Amino acid sequence: MSILLSDASLKTYKQLLPASLSIMRKAEEHFKNNGTNLSDLAEMRLIEDMAPLTFQVFSIVHHSVGAIEALRTGEFSPPKMPDDLSFNDLIDLLEDAKENLNHTSKEEIDSFSGREVMFRMGQIEWAFTAENFILSFSLPNFYFHVTTMYDMFRIKGLEIGKLDFAGSLRLKD
Repeated sequence: MSILLSDASLKTYKQLLPASLSIMRKAEEHFKNNGTNLSDLAEMRLIEDMAPLTFQVFSIVHHSVGAIEALRTGEFSPPKMPDDLSFNDLIDLLEDAKENLNHTSKEEIDSFSGREVMFRMGQIEWAFTAENFILSFSLPNFYFHVTTMYDMFRIKGLEIGKLDFAGSLRLKD
């Protein structure tokens, strides 16, 4: 069995991004019912020197939809995050990203195999193949931000587990 670029990227994003959206919706319901201010949640951090929830969710989108766009254009750079994202804005970002991924075909993604993707950040320029960009840069970042978002809600008492994190598993046909 060989694994295609779309298997590693698009299928993974289409599994975990909707799971992240589901977690956000569970968090919204849970914390509203407990009288927690959702604006405070949007700015929560695991620890003071880490980025807030707004950045974690924005980065989930950037390292999925943004990574797909990088395969198309051959360019990737750190995101320009909007100021003052609300909790509901984060849900909207994930919903839009899910819709975007659902309109991306595996055939298109697989056609990018072997192409160059250039990461640029200030003076840094790293040239990747499409496969290495996804496997060694985008996916590790994507998983990091999904995990961090998950952990932020767990530490605040949201009852979620591994199956919430994993989303719809890709079972044998």
